[in-house]
Amino acid sequence: MSTGLSPLAQVGRNHTKEEALELDASDPLHHLRSEFIIPSKEDLKSKTLSRKGDPGATEESCIYLCGNSLGLQPRRTADRVAAHLQAWARKGVFGHFKAHDDSQLPAFLDLDDAAARHAAPIVGASPSEVSIMETLSANLHLMMASFYRPTKEKYKVIIEGKAFPSDHYAVESQIRHHNLKPEDALIAIEPADSTQATLTTSHILSIIDKHASTTALVLLPGVQYYTGQYLDIPTITAHAHSHGITIGWDLAHAVGNVELRLHDWNVDFAVWCSYKYLNSGPGAIAGLFVHEKHGQVDKTGLDSGHVEFRHRLSGWWGGDKATRFQMGNKFVPIPGAAGFQVGNPCALAICPLLASLEIFELTSMSAIRKKSVAITKYLEDLLCRNGVEGEEGGAAKLYQIITPADPAERGAQLSILLKPGLLGGVMAELEEQGVVVDERKPDVVRVAPAPLYNTFSDVWEFVDIFRRACIKTDKGLAQGEQEPAAFAGLESKGWSQIK
Repeated sequence: MSTGLSPLAQVGRNHTKEEALELDASDPLHHLRSEFIIPSKEDLKSKTLSRKGDPGATEESCIYLCGNSLGLQPRRTADRVAAHLQAWARKGVFGHFKAHDDSQLPAFLDLDDAAARHAAPIVGASPSEVSIMETLSANLHLMMASFYRPTKEKYKVIIEGKAFPSDHYAVESQIRHHNLKPEDALIAIEPADSTQATLTTSHILSIIDKHASTTALVLLPGVQYYTGQYLDIPTITAHAHSHGITIGWDLAHAVGNVELRLHDWNVDFAVWCSYKYLNSGPGAIAGLFVHEKHGQVDKTGLDSGHVEFRHRLSGWWGGDKATRFQMGNKFVPIPGAAGFQVGNPCALAICPLLASLEIFELTSMSAIRKKSVAITKYLEDLLCRNGVEGEEGGAAKLYQIITPADPAERGAQLSILLKPGLLGGVMAELEEQGVVVDERKPDVVRVAPAPLYNTFSDVWEFVDIFRRACIKTDKGLAQGEQEPAAFAGLESKGWSQIK
């Protein structure tokens, strides 16, 4: 997978604030920051929502490096939501079929198709292979209902050992749904070296080889949520297929973050959420990909009541639009991913997604990835430097980066493993200074510069504050809650022992 390195990637000459400002000035995506509402430091501390003026417009902006958890709100989101509410108010049920000349939004019935068209380039698919629907976990269940078809010989599901809990729950419940036992049917890939957090491609392939004759499905993350590791999707997909195994991908931390070519890579299915790098709001409507080879509908026997298509959990909204309102009870799916829809998607929930996708269309995933590689490398360089003036003893000894150093093996996120016991104090100090990142106990801080709105100056400011917070906390001066003794040092005992 190419990183698409740009001239911006050659950064980190003198590590000064002036250098960061120069990098911002030469950033071709810098203008897109104005498309987003950046909360101010005052906003973060305020106990009320009501205030005069534009949020974040006058006070000093916070340093928001948490787009891997929740993306910031695009400025145009409020306009799109307001337009939808106004259409509903003025047209009622007619809003399903009638668009307005002065609105950026289509009629209610066409919102999901419009969102799929806009999202398709981001995941490297044709519009017919994408459906905007449900939530990630619900879509994962819908996909496994179709693609996990265990037999007596092939019944196992291979996942990674530190899969996001919801994925693990979903897989276990699907296994039990087929009257199988997770202890027999669930294979969790652990790192070959238990002291390491990441998985090598060769190790993943070896586990697939080992269980190939009994495996029905492989389900892996495109970007691992804890470490930020970007797995080699095309290589792993091809290897699973060489054994006749279906493979699906959870792209929650990959979509809008790294370049994807789901169709060309022959991925069977994929699911994702839209509230991280797609900036569509908390609990936003999600999406899924189904390769065109799995979405075909054979209607040659329609007159005799026989239609051939891939098994799925069927619902009204996945039915042929031409006959949907005839209210018949013979299900004929829409060809492609849309045929996997179940219920009417929430039109209101699609509006924030469309607002964000409009911003993606002002650039390209290639350009976004180029900046991402550069700004994350800059973050890494600043974190790893030693001998910083004014740092007695140095901060770098107090943490280590567990995300792969190779830009081709990571997205925007760096996961920083702190010295045991520092997390509570460091996070309290960061919050006090108006820095927004997230934590994963017992000792990890996740930092993700989002290329659409984060700047090199954001990164410089963060590292300056973070390093000082580490030193201050290590000296016992921070006022934040220290980690419980039960957590202290668990990471150093090895990856497998903290699961």
